Amino acid sequence: MIRNLDLGGIATLLEWAAGEGWNPGLNDAPAFQAADPNGFFGVFVDGAMAAGISAVCHDAHFGFIGLYICHPDWRGQGHGKAVWEAGMAYLGNRTIGLDGVPEQQANYASMGFAAAYDTVRMSGRLLATAAPLPAASLGLVRELEYQCFPASRDAFLTSWLTSPNQGMVHLAQGIVDAYAVLRPCRDGSKIGPLFAHNLDAAMDILATLSGPVHIDVPAAQTAWLAALTERGFTPSFCTRRMYRGTPPTLHMQSIFGISSLELG
Repeated sequence: MIRNLDLGGIATLLEWAAGEGWNPGLNDAPAFQAADPNGFFGVFVDGAMAAGISAVCHDAHFGFIGLYICHPDWRGQGHGKAVWEAGMAYLGNRTIGLDGVPEQQANYASMGFAAAYDTVRMSGRLLATAAPLPAASLGLVRELEYQCFPASRDAFLTSWLTSPNQGMVHLAQGIVDAYAVLRPCRDGSKIGPLFAHNLDAAMDILATLSGPVHIDVPAAQTAWLAALTERGFTPSFCTRRMYRGTPPTLHMQSIFGISSLELG
């Protein structure tokens, strides 16, 4: 049986993701559900979930695949294929994005997904050297969102900007030129998104943070990667952003950290 996942089912899928070493956020489930309450699917066998996937419709034109996991006890029995097909059918003719690990990229390519860019997970420890920044709100981040994400996602952001996550904006002459969200995870915190008009603004955000942090950085952001390396950050793994359908047009130069590997 394939059915939509409720909040508890999404939480279970995130626990599986933690078991795979994906280090999801401590409070991801409510924000993920807000993004698309109908966009999470599970295959159930005798009442137990065997496989799951997120297939989130961000709007009528763009969707995103993530959290594609089959429980180890049920692998090799076709349950992963079944839930994949359910998620793809739900997304329909939208442009569909995903972040693929290296061992799955050829598989995704065979299903019509084309590479757009690589992303590097950078991890390090920060010690704040600047005062906290103003809190982010939907109104303050809307322009950067429009430039850096291919769909409006107000319901998701309303939850994503809520405690325990910490949203912040950087101002230049009273204008927001960068924003970020710090999200507590099983291991440290993740910064995502980090959208900024320039490297200096991104660095100013970094200077306000403390503790172990991880950030998924587009590989083309070479100056930013060099700055992170200089501050002791190290790469751990890479993914590849892939799209099926017409790729969205984004201000890639302003994307210093993607929001999440699960929802884009």
